[in-house]
Amino acid sequence: MGVGKSTVGAMVAERLGCAYRDTDDDIVAEQGRTIADIFVDEGEPAFRAIEKQAVRQALAGHDGVLALGGGSILDADTRALLAGQPVVYLSMDVEEAVKRTGLNTARPLLAVNPRRQWRELMDARRHLYTEVAAAVVATDGRTPEEVAQAVLDALELKTASSGGQPPDPRQEDKWRTR
Repeated sequence: MGVGKSTVGAMVAERLGCAYRDTDDDIVAEQGRTIADIFVDEGEPAFRAIEKQAVRQALAGHDGVLALGGGSILDADTRALLAGQPVVYLSMDVEEAVKRTGLNTARPLLAVNPRRQWRELMDARRHLYTEVAAAVVATDGRTPEEVAQAVLDALELKTASSGGQPPDPRQEDKWRTR
């Protein structure tokens, strides 16, 4: 939450010369309402079912950089689909989260006591993120540009403008950010 997945994902895609997609954006476009509204109107279980389908569709139909919502890894089927993919977990500590988002209440899972809830969410999710991740990149104190480069370095990917051949899409087209 607030880790910069959308910004960094778009930068990485641009550097690789491939498409970028965010399943949160897919959900908002398909549902015609915000994620916060889905949580309020239908509850978290309904949202997670919508999210699971969005992730499944994106994994099946998108070749490029794909950013997933932070809770998508809660689903065992989704984790199984991510197995063997070049997934990157963008990590951040609570102090950095406060700086970036203020832990605002527009994020549905942080509506009450956001600092404590953020810690609890991360305690519950961190092992799942690391389970599916091919690489972990800390975002604390880094600019989006620095994080994007760290992602490329961690996955040993060459950019489209690195002077060599463009990335082989069969090898590098499906890395994922959380």
